[in-house]
Amino acid sequence: MNKQTCPMCGQPTDPAHKPFCSGRCHDRDLLNWLGDGYAIPGTPADPEALDMPETRD
Repeated sequence: MNKQTCPMCGQPTDPAHKPFCSGRCHDRDLLNWLGDGYAIPGTPADPEALDMPETRD
């Protein structure tokens, strides 16, 4: 049988909190998504370009 592990701490997965081992690890992952813990590398966005309406052809 293939044991799954928590992506945050590596402990065995709990079915009640799958894919995490506990509510604590689930909350830590959520905070990473809501904060700056997870990011896709790229160039910074131009704030002036964000204010302009998008034109469609």
